[in-house]
Amino acid sequence: MGVDEDVRVRGLVAAQGKAVALFEEVERRGLVAAGVGEREVSDRIRDLANEMFGTTKHWHKRIVRSGPNTLFPYRENPPDRVIGADDIAFADFGPIFEEYEADFGRTFVLGDDPVKHRLREDLAAIFAAGRRAFEADPDITGARLYAEVARLAAEAGWGLGGWHAGHLVGEFPHETIDGAKTDSYVVPDNVHPMRRTDRAGRRCHWILEVHLVHEHDGVEGGGGFGGFYEQLLDLG
Repeated sequence: MGVDEDVRVRGLVAAQGKAVALFEEVERRGLVAAGVGEREVSDRIRDLANEMFGTTKHWHKRIVRSGPNTLFPYRENPPDRVIGADDIAFADFGPIFEEYEADFGRTFVLGDDPVKHRLREDLAAIFAAGRRAFEADPDITGARLYAEVARLAAEAGWGLGGWHAGHLVGEFPHETIDGAKTDSYVVPDNVHPMRRTDRAGRRCHWILEVHLVHEHDGVEGGGGFGGFYEQLLDLG
């Protein structure tokens, strides 16, 4: 017998709530700090999740990237890098809380670079605008939402750093969720309505990802950098 939909929703929302609390504590403790390697920061966040919630499992690889490494999409594995004093960094974690996955990403800016601070602010603004577009269109497809996120990014002067802008979420990793890959992601080829049920008859719930990049070789932007913002789209 399947899990009741209300129970699923509460589980997913509660998992995200714990991820929010985790990242607020990461910021409060200053765990993303200059002079520390990305892998060490990742381990610190992992240990904090265990300390706060007893979390020992993460359904996808833990990601902390800084500086030029923030340009790389999820599937890449750039070499470990020490975070600089005037850097930008992001963390993308998938902690499992009571068997429900969270998928949560936030960006941290060290120093006073106005371009990096503007990018961080635009991440949340574009996420909110993407959510409004989803809410306003009952029949929205993955392709239409991707196009809107791309439009919003370009309007703000940024590029998109990944091949998708989100994915299905549930009790299990989205790599194994139903159907063809395009059906499970917010991508240009996904012409299916996002509001639908999966093969098991469960309502589909979605994560929205915003990965903005600034590829600039001049003084203002350094050698290029990016930022990342990710959380539940249709819940919470």
